[in-house]
Amino acid sequence: MTSKSMLLSISLAVAAALASGTVSARTEIQNKGSDTLVNVAQSWAEQYGKINPDVAVAVSGGGSGTGIAALINGTVDIANASRKMKDKEIDLAKSKGHDPVEHVVGFDALAIFVNKSFPLDSLSIPELAKIYGRGGGATKWSDLGITVPGCTDEIVVVSRQNNSGTYAYFQEAVLGDKGKFRQGTLDMHGSKDVADLVEKTPCAIGYSGLAYATDHLKTLCISPEKGKPCVQPNEQTAFDGTYPIARPLLMYTDGKPKAEVKKYMEWIMSDVGQCIVAKEGYAPVKKVTCK
Repeated sequence: MTSKSMLLSISLAVAAALASGTVSARTEIQNKGSDTLVNVAQSWAEQYGKINPDVAVAVSGGGSGTGIAALINGTVDIANASRKMKDKEIDLAKSKGHDPVEHVVGFDALAIFVNKSFPLDSLSIPELAKIYGRGGGATKWSDLGITVPGCTDEIVVVSRQNNSGTYAYFQEAVLGDKGKFRQGTLDMHGSKDVADLVEKTPCAIGYSGLAYATDHLKTLCISPEKGKPCVQPNEQTAFDGTYPIARPLLMYTDGKPKAEVKKYMEWIMSDVGQCIVAKEGYAPVKKVTCK
């Protein structure tokens, strides 16, 4: 058979398959949002594609605010968020004909990172508020009675951009409902950027999802008040809420999920899906036994 004949045969076979309905279109699920969840979401998408190759899950980050905005505008099937949607966001979505439904898919202990040279193993929520809060009073480590080797004393305050759910949750949990961030923070685009900068900077302190902790950073034990016992951030303290800055990890769908989105969300909540949450460094929503 000549190459032209072979190409013609293949073309005819494809056309016949399409005509008979034996070739089905691949379903694509659009999933966007939280950088805290992006690695988990990518792992979910990869594993789900192996068991259901007819469904492709397209994952992108950009922050919780980006995902929520996309859901409001009807351009995604699922929005990932590390904070709850605000009432005004829900109202705006409904005004555009969308009905956000919240799904808790895991739990996170929002970790406080310092450089390996940092001399203490713990800080308190009030001390964090002094560092991060506008008018908090701590611009130098010596303001807290701390001397950091290799540091000129000025605190390098590392934060996230304001479209980040991590930023919003930290503000609420540490600074309070009306608290504002101090001016002059270094606002990073993603969680990994926070970890990388703190690792390289002796004077720095930053916050991020627990999954971004590494052996090259010190992850602090956090107490609710100075002088009270501190709690280590880990899977268990995130799950039971004993860590002072624990939070749920969320996905939002437009109404109750249907068709392939429903199947995907059910798989995420299955033992297999929840074991991926644990593997990526977060706490599953239920007790699971993972291989």
